[in-house]
Amino acid sequence: MKILHSKAEMTAATIAWQAAGETVCLVPTMGSIHQGHLALIAAARKTANRVIVSIYVNPTQFSAGEDFDHYPRTLDADCAAITAAGGCDAIYAPANMYDDGHATSIVPAGVALAMEGQTRPHFFTGVATIVLKLFTHIPANFAIFGEKDYQQLAVIRQMVRDLDLNITILAQPIIREADGLALSSRNLYLSAADRKLAPSLYAEMQETANQIAKGTPVDAALTSAKTRLVKAGFGKIDYFDLRHSVNLQPAEKLVPNCRIFAAIWLGTTRLIDNYAL
Repeated sequence: MKILHSKAEMTAATIAWQAAGETVCLVPTMGSIHQGHLALIAAARKTANRVIVSIYVNPTQFSAGEDFDHYPRTLDADCAAITAAGGCDAIYAPANMYDDGHATSIVPAGVALAMEGQTRPHFFTGVATIVLKLFTHIPANFAIFGEKDYQQLAVIRQMVRDLDLNITILAQPIIREADGLALSSRNLYLSAADRKLAPSLYAEMQETANQIAKGTPVDAALTSAKTRLVKAGFGKIDYFDLRHSVNLQPAEKLVPNCRIFAAIWLGTTRLIDNYAL
């Protein structure tokens, strides 16, 4: 397993594999590798001949006051975890993806405007820009993303389609703990008490979906869920919505291919999750 730090090395390795007739799948991460990431890597191995895992904590998707300075940076442990789970062909761990004079960004609209686009308006500009840069450094055949960050997946699919990028985007279903909590690097921030409460979000999404399926009006079901979450001890709710899975527009009634999307604070940790009806 190669650990590469320079764009030139990473691009050359990718092109050499493809010249030999092999396909390449990129697994973009910010490190702090957990079972969710390892599931992405395992799926990538089934898809392509070669798998590259990128590890880079991207500063442009954090705003002032967010957790960029405290975000886990554990490259040695990440490499060990990936190796123990079967490895990959290369880890791309650049020190910096932005030159001092960097002045160009991708500003997505469309599916980027709702939910995260309203509560964290800087976020998808940072995500789209770094992902496009990664696709330039690593001209892979495939890239795979987790459905936990479903809106992010939708934004990347939109960017690939709109900019005619020659890469296929794959999706991996959400990986959860035994109690239902969606795996996330930020779960490390949860206190012991908050960790016990956190799975209630998933349970509440399931219950809300059941109520809607039984005929409860969507607005009433969502309002009741938010009330119960606050009473249980959750903090600010950025959103708890039923939306169409493709265009992320609000769904006013139960329709095929829709999801509940949630972003809610628990202590100092912001949990995001989604649930397909």
